[in-house]
Amino acid sequence: MVKDVTSTVKYIGVDDTNLDLFESQYYLPAGMAYNSYVILDEKVAIMDTVDKRVGDEWLVNLKKVLGERKPDYLVVHHMEPDHSALIQKVLEDYPECMIVCSKRAVSMLSAFFVGFDFTGRIIEANEKEPLSLGQHSLKFIAAPMVHWPEVIVSYDETDKILFSADAFGKFGALCNETEDWACEARRYYFNICGKYGTMVQNLLKKASALDIQIICPLHGPILKENLSYYIGLYNTWSNYEVETPGTLIAYASIHGNTAEAANKLAEILKARNAGKVAITDLSRDDQAEAIEDAFRLGNLVLAASSYDGGLFPPMYNFIHKLEIKGYQKRRVAIIENGSWAPSAGKVMKSMLETMKELEILEPVITIRGKMKPADVEKLNELADLILAQ
Repeated sequence: MVKDVTSTVKYIGVDDTNLDLFESQYYLPAGMAYNSYVILDEKVAIMDTVDKRVGDEWLVNLKKVLGERKPDYLVVHHMEPDHSALIQKVLEDYPECMIVCSKRAVSMLSAFFVGFDFTGRIIEANEKEPLSLGQHSLKFIAAPMVHWPEVIVSYDETDKILFSADAFGKFGALCNETEDWACEARRYYFNICGKYGTMVQNLLKKASALDIQIICPLHGPILKENLSYYIGLYNTWSNYEVETPGTLIAYASIHGNTAEAANKLAEILKARNAGKVAITDLSRDDQAEAIEDAFRLGNLVLAASSYDGGLFPPMYNFIHKLEIKGYQKRRVAIIENGSWAPSAGKVMKSMLETMKELEILEPVITIRGKMKPADVEKLNELADLILAQ
């Protein structure tokens, strides 16, 4: 796809509508967009390449925009292969083209392009030295761990564009853009960048000094209107603040009895108008979406069966994912089920206690087998605790 961002900045990204899993783990119901841009000025700058899966189409787009011109620079904001796969091809096709990247990226080039000689082909990006293209001037900003250590973003001082790397990205191919931006941007953020809130905050603080009129991310749509909305959400997310009052009930049930209890609690909370109530089956539903809801909402209820003297694996995996994504600043309740020797609650609690600023609601609710009237009363008492905030 080739289109104008401005009269001199062109979009040359490619949609991949056939990819089923992003990073071999995140479900893609609407494909993925790999974004790349070209700035046409006295000198020409390519802003990142794309994934090798769509490399041939990207090269067609690049040549269409360049015409008879040749690129002077290839700006590499991020070395992850879905954005850097065509670096060697560009340098081979255009021998005078120079790479512009961070010092950390320089050391990573040989990891991905084995045997290629980059000698004399690299300019290290410097925050104090803008890159002049003629009318356009690119200011570089270090953005380490958003979400790799070598990441930079750049700001076009002429058209007031922030080339934001993975920040402000989202899941979904651009040809399938039919839903609100926040839904898949939120799932993308917490699963890709969620661990690095402090680093995202550092980037937002640096960016706040700039007059940004357009945001050009490496995934998802180009953002041109109501930028305060998108930046505001990123500020909320990276501060680990509650975005929406409510509760996620995440359950892992072997034979359906734990699921019955989880659904009963959801029914009780909804009847009491307890804000948004989301419920997810960790054995069957997309865990990346469950991660999204866990960060979005203020309360989390974990309901799981005991298994092999420990915890049913779908719940274990979910809590482990929460931990590695930096889950924090939330209230968490625990429901365990065990027919003869309940063990799930102890394991869940021990895993949660490793995380920052979590309030674990007491007591842990124990159900033995099928839910009974006394258990329903316990669920009502748990609803009281959840609402008492």
